[in-house]
Amino acid sequence: MHDDIPLTTGRARRVLDERILPAVHGVSVPLEVAWNALPGEPIPPAEGLALDYAPYALGTPWGPAWSTTWFRLTGTVPAEWAGRRVEVVADLGFDVNMPGFQCEGLVFRADGSPVKSLNPRNQWILIAEEAVGSETVELYVEAAANPVLLDYHPFLPTREGDILTSSRAPLYTTRRIDVAVFESEVHELALDVEVLLELQAELPEGPRRMRILQALDDALDALDLQRIPETAAAARAALAPALSAPADASAHRISAIGHAHIDSAWLWPVRETVRKVARTTSSMTDLIDQTDDFLYGMSSAQQYAWVKEHRPEVWTRIVAAVAAGRFLPLGGMWVESDTVMPTGEALVRQFTQGQRFFREEFGIAPKGVWLPDSFGYSPALPQLMRRAGFEWFFTQKISWNQVNTFPHHTFLWEGIDGSQVFSHFPPMDTYNSRLSGEEVAKASRQFRENRRATGSIAPVGWGDGGGGTTREMVGKAARLADLEGSARVRWEHPDAFFDRARAELPAPPVWVGELYLELHRATLTSQHRTKQGNRRAEHLLVEAEVWCSAAALRTGEPYPYERLDALWRQVLLLQFHDILPGTSIAWVHREAVATYAQVVSELQGLIRTALNALIGEGDVPLVANPAAAALGTVAPYGIAPAGDGGPAVRLADTADGFVLENALVRVAVSREGLVTSAVDLATGRDAIAPGHEANLLQLHQDFPNMWDAWDVDRFYRNRVQDIRDVDAIDAGVGSDGVARVVVRRSFSASTVEQTLSLAPASRTLEIAQSTDWHETEKFLKVAFPLDVRAEHTIAETQFGAQKRVTHTNTSWEAAKFETSMHRFVLVEEPGFGVALVNDSVYGYDTERAVTDGDVVTTLRLSLLRAPRFPDPETDQGVQTHRYGLLIGATLASATDAGILLNQDARPLTGGREVAPLVTVEGGAVLSAVKLADDRSGDLVVRLYEPAGQRATARLRVDAAVTGAHTATLLEEPLAGLETAVDGSFDLALSPFEVRTLRFAPVVR
Repeated sequence: MHDDIPLTTGRARRVLDERILPAVHGVSVPLEVAWNALPGEPIPPAEGLALDYAPYALGTPWGPAWSTTWFRLTGTVPAEWAGRRVEVVADLGFDVNMPGFQCEGLVFRADGSPVKSLNPRNQWILIAEEAVGSETVELYVEAAANPVLLDYHPFLPTREGDILTSSRAPLYTTRRIDVAVFESEVHELALDVEVLLELQAELPEGPRRMRILQALDDALDALDLQRIPETAAAARAALAPALSAPADASAHRISAIGHAHIDSAWLWPVRETVRKVARTTSSMTDLIDQTDDFLYGMSSAQQYAWVKEHRPEVWTRIVAAVAAGRFLPLGGMWVESDTVMPTGEALVRQFTQGQRFFREEFGIAPKGVWLPDSFGYSPALPQLMRRAGFEWFFTQKISWNQVNTFPHHTFLWEGIDGSQVFSHFPPMDTYNSRLSGEEVAKASRQFRENRRATGSIAPVGWGDGGGGTTREMVGKAARLADLEGSARVRWEHPDAFFDRARAELPAPPVWVGELYLELHRATLTSQHRTKQGNRRAEHLLVEAEVWCSAAALRTGEPYPYERLDALWRQVLLLQFHDILPGTSIAWVHREAVATYAQVVSELQGLIRTALNALIGEGDVPLVANPAAAALGTVAPYGIAPAGDGGPAVRLADTADGFVLENALVRVAVSREGLVTSAVDLATGRDAIAPGHEANLLQLHQDFPNMWDAWDVDRFYRNRVQDIRDVDAIDAGVGSDGVARVVVRRSFSASTVEQTLSLAPASRTLEIAQSTDWHETEKFLKVAFPLDVRAEHTIAETQFGAQKRVTHTNTSWEAAKFETSMHRFVLVEEPGFGVALVNDSVYGYDTERAVTDGDVVTTLRLSLLRAPRFPDPETDQGVQTHRYGLLIGATLASATDAGILLNQDARPLTGGREVAPLVTVEGGAVLSAVKLADDRSGDLVVRLYEPAGQRATARLRVDAAVTGAHTATLLEEPLAGLETAVDGSFDLALSPFEVRTLRFAPVVR
């Protein structure tokens, strides 16, 4: 036969798009529309329904950026439609290609009850399954005019990302607001044609494909294009044999779960996410009511909490759907957090706050961690997941890798401590599946465990406020349940999928170490103020808990449970994977910085109250150590008289510059403010490579191929400007005995001032930097070329450190040209090491150069960027950093130096010194000292082994306690602890182990 495939497929596609789909709502009558455009921020629904409404003419532009317009729709169902399904069709000006990125609406009845959302892929509202005729229609639409920022030409700079700078011009024009007959048979025909058309495109040229094509031709021959509703049944009958052929016995199994990945902020502010969640969940509960087997899953306790607080009428429907087992809380975290930059303690609180919410509200503890979209995954996570009681981990983002294809889809992920968690990546490579033929075929074709396992997960639905799963997707799933040539699709709880996958893969492949995303590397640097606020707030939260616990147990000061919970939740929200990474609009980051300031202020108040209760009144000069490392003679979390810092640092003014020297190190600073030598006096080793200079600021051109705020591409290194020019330099020794060199520079449109300081008895040359940054598409780094033959860098991560090789033997290693750190990164060779410590930096890179056998290992901290999308003013203005060069470093000393740089001593005047409530010896580090979340008054202590070696730690509680137990991260007791003779507790810790302990005070 002749090749007529293009003729058939072209015919089917045109008829479907231009005739069948328009005929689904072919008979319609316009509704009367009235409106009220709000002058300011959104208002509660009850107020919206009570507004004064003025007549509105269809086609009138509406909605300046970020505004809200309330529409009232009224009319009558024609009497002749009796017995028919009747729906309202409302096109507010939608672009169907932009679900989630433009205007959206939530529909209410006149009594204030929510119906469902309106969005580009979901423009209908049910009026009656079987109309009686002459029903009155009265609906209200809260319409949000969110501007399209990620347009057909994405990443263009725009000022629409902040209500303070956005245009007041209307963005949308209504096209259709009708009451219409829903032609069910036409709708079903459309799905029949679409499923078969997409399926045949993925099949080889063989009998199955040819018969589908013939069935399509037969169906279209049976369809009268002028009488589609009347002939749709005949067309469907022609397609029925092709749709009834069963799938192969070995067909891939897809476990579908309704999904609507909603970023808690991104190209919209947090306040809009509150409404996006309400809109989506109203539609999903409505779809649950209209179907028998559809399951919808939603993560993020924060998003549930928003609905409960702001849309109680929607919350009631969610609670009912959860109880029915159709609406599935997933993930067990407060938000879908970034997992690379938050501290270990913050990740613990993501789990504890999330699980507590789900247990209290639904009596459910999710079994898995659901993180489809975060930008890489810390190797500390497997241990934290397991110790929080999670059994599985789900993500998708690693499929975005630029270079290397991840080798597994279902596997064990092993962390730095050896903990393993059963993990799955969907081979569809999407968390917004439409169940298209291409996606379903891709899942079958790409699944890397096909030899032994039978299936994969598909999160199905439009994300980011696009409305989630649609009735069309549900219809596709029904047709793909058992269809020849396709994978089998069914709605299934992820728990059931993971149970089956474990049985099929009793010995799954193992991936060891971080899940590094070969993309979005610049998220470690963008929006520095947001990252700085996060670091400061994390440390203050832990400090506040320590002092408040001590004050509660020793003085009876009330423990501020509610205030600390609320502050933690604010910080946890801002760790969402598009806020902390710096990839949201200006509005989001403006609010984040303000929130951090408020959080810090309130925490400082809590700390002052607790410290005052502890030290009492008096005039004794004291210093409180807020850190988990000794501060001179002051123990961690102790309060004592300040010790003598030692002899003042010697400062010599030479022809070449300045020499700063104490009893431990000698540092030479050139007249250009560059570090030319940094000698460990005990060994004579110079940390700086011969002929090189450290503390060298470098400015790169930074214009990635796409994803401006997210990405830095390798070619940025090809163009670099060394910043050497000095406007002024001076030096001196202060009354505190600290030697300081102050350097001021100008470059391009910016200025920078650095203060290089060396304190008595310190191995760290500290650099405090203030940059008045006014660059565009530039990347600022600071370089330290080190005379260390290092095979690895060792960068702090949550509750430990991770090694990365310094060479680029493989494509996997070469792809890691920008990597993450927390408070330090260390390079060492046997007998000597050097570390960089910092107070607000998360990104660094490593270069290795060899000349005549001499190896120079250069570490460069990433300081500032200037992308223009989505925030054209990213990082503009004054930015501050503190970082330091630790000379003669070990992993233990780098850990302590990083801790101390992030938590300054607190000078006090009071009546008494105070011993630490909890002390630990033997190489372990305290992470948290707090009272238990259950309000029992029990003391919870968390510690960890930071160096990757076995350790025996001795822990003491300076209070009468009983009932000592090890516990889960959720503070549930596991096993009793034996008390040593002196009342301490001996703990055997494995490498990088995190241990949580719980104690009941004798007196409550």
